[in-house]
Amino acid sequence: MGQMRFLLWLVLSVLWLGFGAGGAVAQDRAWVQIEAHPTLAEAEERAQAYTAVFPDVQGYRLGSRWYGIALGPFGRDEAAVRLTQLLRENLIPRDSFLTDGSNFREPFWPAGGATAAPAEAAAAPEVAAAPEAAPEPVPDPSVPAAPVSEAQAAPAVQDETPAEARRSEAALSREERQELQRALQWDGFYNAAIDGAFGAGTRRSMSDWQSAMSFEVTGVLTTRQRDILIANWQADLAEYGFDTVQEAEAGIEVILPLGLVAFDHYEPPFVHFAPKTEGGLKIILISQPGDRGALYGLYDILQTLAVVPIEGERSRDERSFEINGVSDSVQSYAYAELSRGLVKGYLVVWSPDQAKQADRVLGQIKASFRASGNRALDPGMVAMTDAARRGLLAGLELRRPKFSRSGIYVDSAGKVVTSTDAVAQCGRITLDGVTEASVTQSDAATGLAVLTPKTPLAPQVVAGFQIAPDRIGAEVAVAGYSYEDTLPAPVMTFGTLEDVAGLNGEAGVKRLGIATLPGDAGGPVIDGTGAVLGMLLPRASGGARVLPEGVEFAAASSVMVEALRKAGVSVTEAPAAGALAPEDLTRKAMGMTVLVSCWD
Repeated sequence: MGQMRFLLWLVLSVLWLGFGAGGAVAQDRAWVQIEAHPTLAEAEERAQAYTAVFPDVQGYRLGSRWYGIALGPFGRDEAAVRLTQLLRENLIPRDSFLTDGSNFREPFWPAGGATAAPAEAAAAPEVAAAPEAAPEPVPDPSVPAAPVSEAQAAPAVQDETPAEARRSEAALSREERQELQRALQWDGFYNAAIDGAFGAGTRRSMSDWQSAMSFEVTGVLTTRQRDILIANWQADLAEYGFDTVQEAEAGIEVILPLGLVAFDHYEPPFVHFAPKTEGGLKIILISQPGDRGALYGLYDILQTLAVVPIEGERSRDERSFEINGVSDSVQSYAYAELSRGLVKGYLVVWSPDQAKQADRVLGQIKASFRASGNRALDPGMVAMTDAARRGLLAGLELRRPKFSRSGIYVDSAGKVVTSTDAVAQCGRITLDGVTEASVTQSDAATGLAVLTPKTPLAPQVVAGFQIAPDRIGAEVAVAGYSYEDTLPAPVMTFGTLEDVAGLNGEAGVKRLGIATLPGDAGGPVIDGTGAVLGMLLPRASGGARVLPEGVEFAAASSVMVEALRKAGVSVTEAPAAGALAPEDLTRKAMGMTVLVSCWD
């Protein structure tokens, strides 16, 4: 249907291109106008650049006193095909359009050998419309054409007067008026309702379009201008290939640009549509069973993806969310909604230079997206590989921090104590990979840093600090993210308390007999009752002496309590209690331990 409409409008355009107002001479030529500039110097520079790519660059002064650059001339049908092809290959600006050359005046390019403007060009020896009219003489090509003044350069096609344009416009049906509004909206000139009523907003958009196209600005489109507007819109639609997609497996119906993307694969909860050209925009449909918790979990997970930048507006309520990701290299938009136990949505990813294309695609998707049926993508239809679980989410690369360490929740609002090394030289700090936090106190002497979340948290467990005397040789445990952000929960490592001082008798530290990994640093050291007797310090590096494996140090709980009170934290002391069962000890230790991530 779209192709038939395009051909119909093309035929109408051809009629305008082919006959003058008096019907005197057939015009079988058309151009693809690609740029216009206010000065001759700018236009010549751009024309020279295009000449290095195209053999048929022409330059003419326009009736608006600007200077236009065009490709051609072509036959009528060839011009339309050429425009579509060049737009599809991104070789010309997106606002390029077909023209019959009636707005062209004297030529300025090619330099020294420009073809005569259409208004000056002599017609081929065809029979004129009126039988008594003699054929126009064909000029001798060896004789240089004399300069032609603007007054002499009358357009080959006499357009309608404003009064005639209003009369022809009045004959349009409501559907034709709506179609004009859609075409203006597509080109970014109109943003109001598609109602077929030509009020002040529509008139203003018509004036803006005329100005951009170097036509006389009247606010009323002539028949020829309407034909050009619709023909260019239909050419764009053909390039995008918008069509309704019924995604039965996912239970989604949506209009997608199948000229730009194609179905690639399922990887629950995502349906991937890959770009047809390298570097093109990507579209991912989202479909999974779930409740509000699943919706909120998806909201958090999407923001860990490399294609969803951390900058940009976010919003979330009980039934849906939106994420706008913006950076210098990638932009994206995600939407999902919860309905009848199913979460459905989409993610569109593009580069900043594809902004206009993305706006058009998103407009169609937003207007057409709907959940269909009572089905969601089956989570078991595709097996997830170990590699996907470790570092990829459904084929999408996760955004990763520079490194991650461990921390301890120290109050009910989610304040955290960790090592100063964990937060040094970080552009951004997050807790559990999601909540942003800031450093409110840092002490290099003790190696302790206090973090405050930007959004208050409600930790499962708040650390209770040891007040009972230490027992040398007692079993202790460290809870920490040994493998940094690779695993979703901390790891428990067991050892012994070897001493309550450093190797040289330093106070404020405790020596442990335990084997840990760098990610454990900042995690709590607890005794059998779950009381915190210290915080694991990072292993010293770069010195002349290297300690053997299994020798680690912790900041003493007394030092931690003093530092926290200075930071305004109300510290909790652990009550005297007996040893906990192993599962209760693990639950308590893991509940107070938090992942602290350092980002660029």
